[in-house]
Amino acid sequence: MRTRGTLRLATRGSTLARRQATLVQEALEERRYEVELVTVETTGDQIRDELIHQLGKTGAFVRELDERVLDGDLDAAIHSMKDMPTEQPAELVTAAVPERGRPGDVLVTPDGATLEELPSGAIVGTSSLRRRAQLLSERPDLEVEPLRGNVDTRLEKLLAPALQAEHQERSEADKERKGNTGNEDFEPEYDCTVDEWFDDLSELEKGALGREVETEYDAIVLAGAGLERSGLAHYVDYQELSTSTFVPAPGQGALAVTAPDGETARDIQTHIDHPRSRVETTVERTILSELGGGCIAPVGIYAIVQGEYVHTNVSVFDRDGEESVTASRDLPVETHADAARSFARDLADRGAADLIEQARKEAGGDDGTASEEDKPEGK
Repeated sequence: MRTRGTLRLATRGSTLARRQATLVQEALEERRYEVELVTVETTGDQIRDELIHQLGKTGAFVRELDERVLDGDLDAAIHSMKDMPTEQPAELVTAAVPERGRPGDVLVTPDGATLEELPSGAIVGTSSLRRRAQLLSERPDLEVEPLRGNVDTRLEKLLAPALQAEHQERSEADKERKGNTGNEDFEPEYDCTVDEWFDDLSELEKGALGREVETEYDAIVLAGAGLERSGLAHYVDYQELSTSTFVPAPGQGALAVTAPDGETARDIQTHIDHPRSRVETTVERTILSELGGGCIAPVGIYAIVQGEYVHTNVSVFDRDGEESVTASRDLPVETHADAARSFARDLADRGAADLIEQARKEAGGDDGTASEEDKPEGK
């Protein structure tokens, strides 16, 4: 158990996970807690070449952290909420939901092109079933290809082809410049040498230059919160996608702190829980749990508190984005959990259950009720 005055919190070891955990750490330290972050490697971190919906187990990025808490080694665990299975161990509670970050997705392109401006046949990278279905629903002429890895890796894969081509052109121009030394009539193509150009690149761009290109992506889709929290948003051009059309994954942009039910959990909740974010994510996860979509079906659920109601959008697709069940409803804040369950039952009756069952058969079985997202974006 924790030593006096010190909270030991489990986190994944990715750059993004550590950054997110630091947000929780700083919030608690402002309330005069001493906080130690402890890195725990998860099953999902160890499997680097499979997509999340192929891992075969739910909570691939969550389970080991919670087990360390249940064993008494650590006091609490910090998760990206969209990674969490909707069913938690009975001994654990969600002690806090800090204020939610950006909930939606962003489209990142090398040249600032929007989704509407992408040419027919453009290749867009994502391994999220939801994002794939939503992209194809809006633009069936696009090619959607798998893309996994941390935020840095995904951005490097996007930027690599253009940067490598420019490096080659500049290298050839340098050779021509050297071959014309002393020629007063020669006008170099570039104002600086390839080495000077390289020195001015960001670390992200330098990483892209050294990356082997397997697929040349014209765009990629990421969680906006992940891009922002990674500290890389100002290095790339991106378009924020509408949360009405590209309905986010349940809990996207939110963090959750899990702990055993007791004094520590109550203390954490008192100090850093954000009631509105908790209500919104409770609605989203309740609907997901009732529908049973999990990581095998393209499901988007987004709730936002507006006065006395929680305005909630839901979209359930088949895997190719050709069929969908979409609906919006204002749920009373006072009875938001019960209202969310009723909404989910109505959606199921309208055909959402059939689409999820179809997706389950295509996936070869039910692998649970975790978020469908293509984590890890911050491995």
